[in-house]
Amino acid sequence: MKQSYDVAIVGAGIVGSFIAYELSRYHLKVALLDKESDVGLGTSCRNSGVLHAGFYYPTGSLKAKLCTEGNRMMRKLQKYLHFPLKSTGKLLVAFRKEEVEELYRLKEQGEANGVELEVVKKEEIEKLQPGIQAMMGMYSPNTAILSPYGATIAAAETAARNGVDVLLQTEVKWVEKSSSFSIHTNRGALNTRWLINSTGVLSDKFSSMMGVESYKIYPCRGEYYILDKKLAPILNMPIYPVPAKGVSGHLGVHITPTVEGPILIGPSAEYIDDPEDYSCTMPVLEKLFREGYKLWPHFTKKDIIRAFSGIRAKPIAPGESRFKDFYIKEDLPNFINLVGIESPGLTAAPAIAKMVKGIIENKERLTEKEDFDPYYRGVKRFDPLTEEEKEKLVKHNPNYGEIVCRCEKITKQEILDAINNPIGAKSLIGIKYRSRAMMGRCQGGYCLPKIVSIMEKEFGFKPGDFYLHKPESWMFGGRLR
Repeated sequence: MKQSYDVAIVGAGIVGSFIAYELSRYHLKVALLDKESDVGLGTSCRNSGVLHAGFYYPTGSLKAKLCTEGNRMMRKLQKYLHFPLKSTGKLLVAFRKEEVEELYRLKEQGEANGVELEVVKKEEIEKLQPGIQAMMGMYSPNTAILSPYGATIAAAETAARNGVDVLLQTEVKWVEKSSSFSIHTNRGALNTRWLINSTGVLSDKFSSMMGVESYKIYPCRGEYYILDKKLAPILNMPIYPVPAKGVSGHLGVHITPTVEGPILIGPSAEYIDDPEDYSCTMPVLEKLFREGYKLWPHFTKKDIIRAFSGIRAKPIAPGESRFKDFYIKEDLPNFINLVGIESPGLTAAPAIAKMVKGIIENKERLTEKEDFDPYYRGVKRFDPLTEEEKEKLVKHNPNYGEIVCRCEKITKQEILDAINNPIGAKSLIGIKYRSRAMMGRCQGGYCLPKIVSIMEKEFGFKPGDFYLHKPESWMFGGRLR
């Protein structure tokens, strides 16, 4: 793998993928590298999926600016990239007098950031979201929910169709700097004029590799419960508590609907040593249940279908309360460093991409491609279609008539389309995030054997070829008969 690029982006989470999408508009040779088997397998698929309005962040900060700008941009980009997004609004609720004071402070700060906000009393809370026992609340109409993995995949695959080389299972070992950057990976070396560090929770380590030692990331694990989507009709919007004073960057355990239906409870906040330890722990999950139930007492443990965790890239140490902003800088000539991109990184992703493009554009002229295609062509969903549309589609392609996943009503053709993705990701989790198979109540109990059969018969997979998310996570050791 000895190739030359104009720009190499290391880290294919939602920020790196949107940078690739933004740069794919121009006459640039771009590479998007990630050590995982697919895009977005870190923090980008392990969060609440909330499009924040921008009232949590100090006025004048990069977080405030890029969050409010990213909120607007994400809504416009959804019309091209077609990832699931739903405008819901959001309720921030106060249970004690001191929380009411903080609520008013956040309202003042948010309005200074250009965010539309409204303080609401008990009666208005009940109209917006029945069953919340709070003293007072604040309603944010510009908050929305979206599919974080859906947005990441859409941006990366559309960038690939516009000429970006997406290099998966490509881990950077070291970088040499001369007139350009020589990036040495487990798959060989490549050269690039511009290098962008978008490695999230590992961004301080990548900075150190480049000789920039001034950054430190403290991995902070957040655990979640997922509730059955049968509860979706009674939850109108995300419900957040007023953040605790002195706990910078943690918004508290909240109740969040998802665009697909299931409901999230979480996240917790626990500093850990291993930046890739996605364990779930019973003491934390028990605490999640109690705090979630206090906020929204309309579920039982029978409604839980699974748990998961994600890692925040926090630039503040445990016990430290002062605010720290995003770091987005050209720390070395042609080396753009993105460090501490925690929440609202998901919301800000397209605005961060625009900022990175601006840094490059300040040093060289960029010309747009005449044939740039901004539209995402992903897996066509069968279930939302009308009965007439379904009948017509099945006549044209019988694979749409075979249901593989009963919980999410996913057809064989959707599985085939997910496997045949343009960036060549072939893990089971890649199929899951593109089709939503294995995401229902049974968590793959019914559809997983059918998906395995499709991969064997249609693509020639052997038992040792199946893995969950990376080549070490083997599903099978061989055949019994």
